[in-house]
Amino acid sequence: MEKIWIKNYQAGVPSEIDINTYQNIPEVLENAFNQFGDAPSFHCMGKTLSYKDIELLSRKFAAYLQKDLGLKKGERVALMMPNILQYPVALFGVLRAGLVAVNVNPLYTARELEHQLKDSESQAIVIFENSAAILEEVLSKTPIKHVMTTQIGDFLPFPKSLLVNFVIKKVKKMVPNWNLPGSKSFKDCVHDSDENRFSKPNLGHDDTAFLQYTGGTTGGSKGADLTHRNIVANMLQARAWIGDLVEPGKDIIITPLPLYHIFSLTANCFIFSSLGALNVLITNPRDMPGFVKELKKWKFTAFTGVNTLFNGLLAQPNINEVDFSSLKVTLGGGMAVQRAVAEKWKEVTGTPLIEAYGLTETSPAASINPMNLKAYNGHIGMPISSTEIAILDDDGKELPIGERGEICIRGPQVMRGYWNRPEETKAVMTDDNFFRTGDIGVMNDEGYFKIVDRKKDMILVSGFNVFPNEIENVMQTHTGVFECAAVGVPDEKSGEAVKLFIVKADDSLTEEDVRSFCKVNLTGYKKPKYVVFKTELPKSNVGKILRKDLRDPVQPQA
Repeated sequence: MEKIWIKNYQAGVPSEIDINTYQNIPEVLENAFNQFGDAPSFHCMGKTLSYKDIELLSRKFAAYLQKDLGLKKGERVALMMPNILQYPVALFGVLRAGLVAVNVNPLYTARELEHQLKDSESQAIVIFENSAAILEEVLSKTPIKHVMTTQIGDFLPFPKSLLVNFVIKKVKKMVPNWNLPGSKSFKDCVHDSDENRFSKPNLGHDDTAFLQYTGGTTGGSKGADLTHRNIVANMLQARAWIGDLVEPGKDIIITPLPLYHIFSLTANCFIFSSLGALNVLITNPRDMPGFVKELKKWKFTAFTGVNTLFNGLLAQPNINEVDFSSLKVTLGGGMAVQRAVAEKWKEVTGTPLIEAYGLTETSPAASINPMNLKAYNGHIGMPISSTEIAILDDDGKELPIGERGEICIRGPQVMRGYWNRPEETKAVMTDDNFFRTGDIGVMNDEGYFKIVDRKKDMILVSGFNVFPNEIENVMQTHTGVFECAAVGVPDEKSGEAVKLFIVKADDSLTEEDVRSFCKVNLTGYKKPKYVVFKTELPKSNVGKILRKDLRDPVQPQA
């Protein structure tokens, strides 16, 4: 393949990383444990664990997994928890024991949970009790042999732990009745274990670290086989890009996205932990007033999130009471960052909202905008170190600068493949090892990439390509629009037509207002044929708007 893509990196960032800096993830973690010791590592609901605390607790859990449960290197352990202190303890213990972590969304239905546990062939699970009833429904149909349960307040100090657990279970009634014979308390498993029994396994770059599941457009989700090499590489790549903006042992990062999601997992849990930062875990970021209340307690320096989360925060009436004076880095990923949101974030916080891009299959980061970016530029940035990005057509031919095609990525962070799915792996990899992302994009002559849309989301109106992101970005600038999403629907005359769903920011907004705005800002074939107002839009567990649910005819349309 003739190379016409550009490697153009942020000034001062090395074009290549040394992947041999670390052989595995536990080596990175243990370096942080030794270097930062008594420094705070994770905070949740008023309780802080130091790096020394995390080291001891995760080593005890690793010993339990190895000696008490008899799990062998490479076997899978499922983790089904929100952002609570138990998560990093369990995760680090699994990885230090040489096992493979299988992150599970706590909001999964029984069908989704059964699929993932069976597909991953997980032998054990750590699950918070709010989801235990779901596991009970499917446990007998899965390979799970060991169940460890935890309550949200279990790692909080006494008597707060009892109070929190009582309120969650008895007052808010958030824990359905469950019965899992033979299950054990995760807290007891950790605290009763002898850390001296821990045996450090021999782990190398090619050993699997995660089966990280990503939703398929058809059928069940697929497990991306992410190796220790993949995750270590992405840590090194992102650290090189961030540079000296982060001061080892001094930073505080706000972590509202669930750590079981690849963005938060790598960026917050691994990268910032490797640099001695304090992760402030937000257990329920959908409680926006509670979220703002927590933000007011901290002089935080870094923040990651998705566009809808930032938009929601900015809409809070007391957001100006938050002290943003220490904020140095805000990273947006997981979905497109919209101009209106980025500009409002800069206005309120004084700090730019830097858009990054990646996928579960790329561990996730592939491109990031320069950290010294002054204003929103509508791009996903440049390739990070040791990463190549090409724009290909459907036949795998590389396209010239400025032409639209599929964004394809090659680098040490690209997954080994989909777990036990060789055909699906083959379908997304080119002959020269570029991963086909399914995102349509362009590259400009400065080496910046821009996403136009997902292949599957493109709307074909009378032969013209219409990209929902463009319509949404335009509508988001209307002061009466809080959130919006555009999808294609069948149309007898044009093949497809644009249907626009809107959540109002101003109750007085009318369909006529929307159409007038579109007439001025969108060419004819891009204007929505249908406008639907909704009280909320369907979202994923991290707040990404789910266009597929809006297209689904069984979903309510208003």
